[in-house]
Amino acid sequence: MANVKLTDVKKVYDNNVVAVHDFNLDIKDKEFVVFVGPSGCGKSTTLRMIAGLEEISGGTVEIDGEVVNDLQPKDRNIAMVFQNYALYPHMTVYDNIAFSLRLQKVPEDVIYDKVTNAAEILGITEYLTRKPRALSGGQRQRVAIGRAMVRDSKVFLMDEPLSNLDAKLRNQMRAEIILLRQKLDTTFVYVTHDQTEAMTLGDRIVIMKDGYIMQVGTPAEVFDRPNNLFVAGFIGAPQMNFINTKLTKENGKYYVHPFGVKMPVDDAKGEELAAKQVEPGDIVLGARPEHIVLSESTDGTIPCTLEVNEMMGSEVHLHVYTEDGTRLVVRVPTMNLTNEQRESLKQGKKVNLAFESKIMHFFDKESELNLIYA
Repeated sequence: MANVKLTDVKKVYDNNVVAVHDFNLDIKDKEFVVFVGPSGCGKSTTLRMIAGLEEISGGTVEIDGEVVNDLQPKDRNIAMVFQNYALYPHMTVYDNIAFSLRLQKVPEDVIYDKVTNAAEILGITEYLTRKPRALSGGQRQRVAIGRAMVRDSKVFLMDEPLSNLDAKLRNQMRAEIILLRQKLDTTFVYVTHDQTEAMTLGDRIVIMKDGYIMQVGTPAEVFDRPNNLFVAGFIGAPQMNFINTKLTKENGKYYVHPFGVKMPVDDAKGEELAAKQVEPGDIVLGARPEHIVLSESTDGTIPCTLEVNEMMGSEVHLHVYTEDGTRLVVRVPTMNLTNEQRESLKQGKKVNLAFESKIMHFFDKESELNLIYA
């Protein structure tokens, strides 16, 4: 097992395009770390630099305390699972999994034990004599994982391994990767653009944008205490609502004024703002869809018109617009709604919204940093 340490790692391509800027991260032994972000943010490039598949333009990569910048991928004692599986079509599943071991001249009886053990863990024993073309996408991905498992590597690198699977298979494979992690008890570095994968798999999440780290934290930390507007908008589905408004202070108490409605800030949040010496002024108010509620009252609430109703089964996503035309998304559990209430949520219906003041987020309008947590 091993830790992975990246210090001031940088990637610059020949045309002076900087793909990764001064990346610093210390991944602990046996930790599962997920790199997540939109396409082109540098997450796969960073993973490939750890693997040795991309040359490092600056900084150092250490695996188990050893600087590996100049080591070939085969000498780094890592195993990598790719997005496209990269299986040999003419070989059986058994031979695909055994391939790297045969290159290392491992005795056949040892290979047999390793391959059959990996196949049993992954539930693909019955497919060992099949060719990849006879397997489903999920089964092929298990074979690719099995090929990495048998190498007994210090670090497991996974580059968007589930992106080619349909939604149902992705859910199933996420659960299997969690179980696999428990069985292997090794260091994982996992790349995805899917924030659901990041939140469910990672001990810590590294959120990236344009080659920079935006935030590193546990799933709970990046969800509850986003450093900036980008993280707040990227983590959570549907994404957080952002409202340009004013923060005011009267008699030591803070207020926000979304759409002209004066709302008191929760006392605990107010104490945090005061501790940071936040001055009144223009801010961006953040409210997650699940933290906005429908209200029967017209007093201190925001009048809106329902535009789109997305029935998701256990919840309904209401897309509404305010009197000034601002679009908001509200997430409403259906469990406590009567059939009559569900039927009434139709296009054009007038609704009133209230914000859960305990869970408001406050961002600086210029720097986009969280006024409390950044």
